[in-house]
Order: sequence, then structure tokens, then C-alpha cells
Amino acid sequence: MVSYVTIRTLTRSHRAVSRTAAAARRRLRSPETRAAALAAALPTAAYCLASAFHGTYPFGGRSRAVGDLGDRFVPFHAHLWDLQHGTATGDLLFNWNSGYGSPFLADFLAYLANPFSWLVGLFPRAAVNLPVFLVTLLSIGLASALMTVFLGRLHPGPPWLRALLAAGYGGCAWVLEDGAPAPMWMWGLVSLPLVCLAFDRCLAERRWAAGTLLVAAAWAGNLHTGTMAVLGAGLVLLTRVFLARTTVRARLRVLGRSAAMAATGALLAAPVIVVGYQAGKEAQPARVAHYAGAPGVAEYLAQLLPGGRPDHPLPNVFVGVPALLLVASLPFNRRVRVRERAAWYLLLAAVAASFTWTPAIMLWHGLALPNGSPYRAAFVLSGMLVIAAWVSLAHRPDAFALLGGAGLVALVALSARGQHSVGSATWVLAAAGAALVAGAFLAVRRRPDDPAVRRIVGAALAAGVLAGSVYAAYRAAVLRDGPPAPRTVTTAGARPLAAYGLIRRADDWPGSRTDPGPHEFTGNDPLLLGGEGGAYDSAHVPAVTAQLLHDLGAGWTLSGRHTLSPADPVGRALFGVTTYLDPAPGGFAAGRATAAPLVTVHPASRPGTSSVWARQESLLGTAVYEVPKLAPAAGPAPTLHGTSGWSIPATPEGGAGTVFAGVCTPGSTAYFYGPWFAGTVAGLGTAFESQGLQPATAMPVRELGTVPADGAVRLLLRAGSAAQVPVQPVGCLAPGALDAALGRLRGAVSVRAGGHGIEAVLPPGSAGTALVSVPAVRGWRCSVDGRAEAPPTPLLGMVSLPLGAGATRLSCTYRTPGLDTGLAVGGAALAVLAGAAVAGRVRVRPGPGLRPPAGRAEESRATFRAEDGPCPEEER
Repeated sequence: MVSYVTIRTLTRSHRAVSRTAAAARRRLRSPETRAAALAAALPTAAYCLASAFHGTYPFGGRSRAVGDLGDRFVPFHAHLWDLQHGTATGDLLFNWNSGYGSPFLADFLAYLANPFSWLVGLFPRAAVNLPVFLVTLLSIGLASALMTVFLGRLHPGPPWLRALLAAGYGGCAWVLEDGAPAPMWMWGLVSLPLVCLAFDRCLAERRWAAGTLLVAAAWAGNLHTGTMAVLGAGLVLLTRVFLARTTVRARLRVLGRSAAMAATGALLAAPVIVVGYQAGKEAQPARVAHYAGAPGVAEYLAQLLPGGRPDHPLPNVFVGVPALLLVASLPFNRRVRVRERAAWYLLLAAVAASFTWTPAIMLWHGLALPNGSPYRAAFVLSGMLVIAAWVSLAHRPDAFALLGGAGLVALVALSARGQHSVGSATWVLAAAGAALVAGAFLAVRRRPDDPAVRRIVGAALAAGVLAGSVYAAYRAAVLRDGPPAPRTVTTAGARPLAAYGLIRRADDWPGSRTDPGPHEFTGNDPLLLGGEGGAYDSAHVPAVTAQLLHDLGAGWTLSGRHTLSPADPVGRALFGVTTYLDPAPGGFAAGRATAAPLVTVHPASRPGTSSVWARQESLLGTAVYEVPKLAPAAGPAPTLHGTSGWSIPATPEGGAGTVFAGVCTPGSTAYFYGPWFAGTVAGLGTAFESQGLQPATAMPVRELGTVPADGAVRLLLRAGSAAQVPVQPVGCLAPGALDAALGRLRGAVSVRAGGHGIEAVLPPGSAGTALVSVPAVRGWRCSVDGRAEAPPTPLLGMVSLPLGAGATRLSCTYRTPGLDTGLAVGGAALAVLAGAAVAGRVRVRPGPGLRPPAGRAEESRATFRAEDGPCPEEER
């Protein structure tokens, strides 16, 4: 028999569930929820409609995979799909696919930490472009919804009006030009209102722990844009605290709580911050960035106007004509205190100016001057423009304020006329937006109490905002088409799908590597197609990896932040590549090659470093090249600079170029290596263009041809300007020499590779040095025969271990530098946060003889909200 206590308990539980469900239904039907949904729907619908009109994927045949979106972000999402479905060879810590083995956690945190990126696992791998598109789309919607909520916390007012302004934030010019092609940056758009809401909890003096988690989420989603969002939200908070009618003590208390929230949130995100910092230190250095200088005032003001695109980097801050008119009306809105008007305008001016001052630019970008656009933080200014627009709108601007705002916008437009980003579309959108706002104002003013009029005006404003956003997004897409035409890469379709299938069928990891070179599609083909290649395009390419591949004759671009696979037989053999993609008519074939095992045993020796040929032979363990001693034979005389190489003079117009002559064994194959040479290379029946440019572009070892019967090797170099080649630019490989060398190698009996580790059983009687064909990046720790782990001893940048006599087994494990420290700091911060949350609940929990002060949170929030209604004359 069921007891009375059990029945009573079940009844209470049922009532609690019913109350919770009812509350949830009320929240879904509430004006706030509907407004947030409207704010999310308008910019996402506008972005989709603009894509459909432009014919862009997924609504048309135009590819979105332009620049880094195709080279980096789509392949990284394909790799995330592999990780989610268990088909990847590595894990979150290590990536066996790229750069012949590279750390992965920093890349994951930089490119894939946007929570929406995890949706990729719900779609077929072949459709990876669709979830990447959804990352952008859903980020736009969430950012707009959160901005709607925050505007309500800033000042009370009609939710649907807040939604229309927030839609301008979600569809701002920064999204169209900067954010949409970089899905991970879109989390910054979400983070700004998210952190503003977190700091708003400090104003209310409640839910500090929940707010701290929001700050941590901003940093964890993307470290760079999270930093921008926290800085921007902090400036908004300082402005609100300054404007509050309260005591100095209350202000200091709020600022202290906010500072503690920001600091604790950063500590919670310590794994992201520390790992990213360490990976940045270990990465191949980027080219030195220089700020070109502040734009002109007219150029800057033109970015507030719709419908255009600058011809050089500028802050993209446009948020819609209605919002612009309201921001311009703020100085004339007599219902807003003079102090408040001045404070918000001062904030806008200070942030706008900070984008043009090098120290401030570095602060916005995490103390580093970025390569590319220095205005990536422009979404912060866009958010502040929407906030200032709401301050004016929430105080019900009158005709005087709107006319003043219209006049100010007209002055901005006149000063910006003639700028590259101002065209006919600018005047169409500006006039239509102004007419929409004016018509809505007149209609509401004539019949202020008519619900039907308000509904019609609301629908008209929503339709106008949608139409304006669609047109602005469409114009941005059209202008982005060129000239110059953007470089589009192939990430989907029959050809990459066929290449992916071929790689999957041929894969033999860890017995050998299947390299998806020769780089037919993206900068990260090993991530897009699978296999284990040398290509790797990332801001976190380890300097060790880039230098190892470069020293062994592989090419690179982006100053080494995009590495390529070796294309010569010895280079492939050193990295255990037995299968590679070979373009063939109508598709691809599997190219076959002989290669060294992944783990080999060599006698201890001193490596040669005099040339690329000597370095390859040192890792191979046998001399296989014949290196001819070249001498100038004709044309403009080169200059030899000792071991630094030859300086090749520019070839006179119509001249024959510089000729070198040497001798190799007849029948051998000659190869040329001139990583920084720019010009034409010809010899042994082969001619090709070399596009080397130090340090940006390094050219790989290239085949010249078969040495003729007389053994003569003649090399012709034509350079448009002075160029350089190494002292020994030619090496000759005799037939069968490589196969014979590989046959003499002592390879591991068996090799097993896990997510971030590798183990090998060595041949009996092993001694000397074990060589693992993996770049010796920091973080590897190895052990021989179960002895204590220690960092390996790099051999020309490759993992190697000294072996004692009779060694039988080795194992290596990769540990992400900084991860242990970050987890320890984050765990300590989490413990502090949990303690603060428990203490807060205990402090406010009602007990015998103790009641929390009624209305304290509401009163505290009210003191930090702008006053509604006209302000007294003496306060203006």
C-alpha cells in the first residue's frame, strides 16, 4: 500500500512541475520573448534573402568558400566532423593529418569554439558547407536577441522597438564584411550583449556567479573577439555607472563586483587563454604588421552610411538608417539629460578614435597588431551605436529631435560624398529609411491611442528594416564580387568527394602516410580530404614544423603559416608517404612511392646541414645525391657569397639569362632547389616559373629532368630583378639509389598511433638513435623501454631519441603546453565561483527571524537606469 507521505510527495511534485510548465508557457508568450524572436528573425531572414537574390550557397550556385573561409574554416569544420564521428586519426590535442603531425587544441579553440560549430556533426560530411553557414546565421540571430534583452535592461520601453534596433546590430556592416566569412568571430557579436547582461547583474547586485559564467563563455567562444567584447561592455558599464544617481560608495561597489566578475571569468577561461598564448609563442612568426595610419574624417563618417564598400580597410560600423537617425537625434532630444547625452556621445567618439591609434588598436586585439584589417573590433562600436539609438528612442524623441537628427545625418552624408563607399545605393537606402521613420512618427503622433495604427506602424517598420537589411546585404555581396574578383576555393562537389574517397580507400595509417597533396583544393586539404599530409594553413603552425619542412625542400606561403608537402621522392620518403593524390584526366589517381617506415633506427651520427640535399641524406641515413659543382657559363655573371648562395642579376630585356653548367652521372634525375628565386627556371628539357619571395613564399624542390648521356647539366635562370639561389641548387638522384637506401633502413617491427601518442616495437638489437618522422614540436615526451619520460632530442627538427644497447620499445605522448596550468587555474576559479554562489544563496535564504530586504535588487537596478520622461530644466 502506498503511504500517505508518498502520495503527498507525488502530489507536490506534480504541482511543482505544473507550475514550472505554466511559467515556461507564459515566458514563451511574453512580449519580451516575442521581441527577442523578432530581433533574431529579421537579420537572419535578411541575410538569407540577400544570399538567395545573389545566388550564394546554400540558395544558389555561388560558393561562399572565399579566402580563409574556404582555406581554413570549412576544412577545420570537416575535421571536427571526423572527431565527432570517430573517423579522425587524432583527437582534440593532436592532429595527425596536417603538417605530418601538429598540435590541435589551440586551433580548435581559435576556429571551432563557437558553440554553433558543433552542429556540423548533425549533417553529412559532404555537406559541411551548410553547418558552417548556419554558424554565421545562428550567431546573428542569438546576438540580435541578446541585444534586445540588454536594451530592455538599459532602459524600459516597447519590446518591438528594441527588436527593430537590435536587428540593425545583427545585420551591421561588420557582419557582412568581416564576421560572416569568419564563423569563429561571430561569437564576438554574441559576446558583446552577453557580457553587457553579465555586468548588468552587478548593477542589480544579484546572480554574480551566473554573470561570471557569461563572461567566461565570451572568452571561451573566441579569445580575440571575447577580449574586444569584454572591453566594450566594460566601457558601457563605466558610462552607466557615471550616469547613475547614486552614491560614490554604490558606484565603487558595482565597479568592484564587475572587476571581480571579469577577472574570475578570465580565470575560468584560463585553459583557452594559456593554451592560446603558448601556441602563439611556438607558432611560425607572421609578417610584421604596420598600421597604415588613421583614415580621414570623411572616410570614417562614410562608414556610417549604407550601401557601399571601401576600397581599403576601414571600420565597418553601419547599423541601419533608423538607428543612425536616432543616434543623430540624441543631442537634440530634450527629454534626455544633458549629462547623459554628452556621456554617450563621448563614449562613441572615444571608441571610434581608439580604432585609429596604434596602442589602442593593439589593446583591442590582445596586445598585438593584427595582420589584415586593424578594425576587427568595429562590431563593438556598432553595438554602442544601437545602445545610443535606444537611449534616444526610449525617451520618446519629439519632432525637434528627429529634425535635428535628420539634419546631422544630412551633414554626414554631404561630408562623405565622393568617398568610394558612397554611391547611388547609399542615397536610396538613406532616403527610404528617413521616409520610413518620418512616416511612422507622423502616423503615431496623429493617432497616438489607436492600437490599429500602432500595429500598422510596427508592421511597416519591421518590413522597412527587413527590406533595408536585405538590400544592404545584397549590395555588400555584389561589391565583394570585385574587381578584383575574390579567390574562391573548391570545398564541395564531385572532385573533392572523389579525392576524399580515394584517400579513405588508400589510407594505411600508421603503417605509412597517404598524402592528399598536391594541394588541389584548399590550404588544408589533409583536413578536408583526410590522409596525413604536410599541408597546414593556420595561425598556429608551429615554427618547428614550418622550418623542418622548409629545410627538407617543401614549399610554404604566408611566411610559413601555410606549409606544403614535399613533391620530390626523397622528401616524401622521409615522411613515410607511400600514396599521394596524382591528378589524372577526369579525376585523380593514387600515386605510389617507396618510403621509410614511420619509426626507424640509425647509428648515432652528426647531421649535415650544408644544403637541402645534405639534410635529406642525414635523415635518410645514406648518401643518395650527386651534387654537381656548378659554375657560371654564360649570361649576366652571378656573384657567390660564400655559403649564403649566389646572387643572380636581373636579366636584361631580350637577354638569355644566367647559365650554370655542371656534370652528373648520365641517367640520373636532376632536381632544382631555389626557395626564394623569382623568375624562369629551365634545364634538361624542363621550364617553369618560380615565384619565390623571401620570406613570404618559399618554392619546393622541383624536378628538372634526366641527365643526358654526356652528363652535362645546364641550368638557365631568368630573373626580372636581382634574385638568389643556394650554393648548391641542383642535386642528381641516381636510378635505384633511393630504393637501395630505403632497403638498408631498420624500421620498427610495429607502430601504433593513438589520438595524441605513438608506440613502436623496435627491431632486435636496436642501438644508436630512433627517428620518428614527426616534427619535434614542444610538448612531446618520450620513453624507451618504460624508463622515465623526457623531451625528445630533435634531429634537424624531427623527433629523435637516443637508444641504449638492446632497446626494444619506445613510446611518445604529446601534452599540450599550458593546458595543465590552464586547467589548474580554471579549476581554482571554478571552486571560488562555486563557493561564492553557495555563500550568496545562504546569505539571502530566509530563516527564522531573518528576511532579505524587500525590493533591494529592483531598487538597485532602478538607480542605474536612465530616468524616463522629461528632465527638469535645471538638470539639462
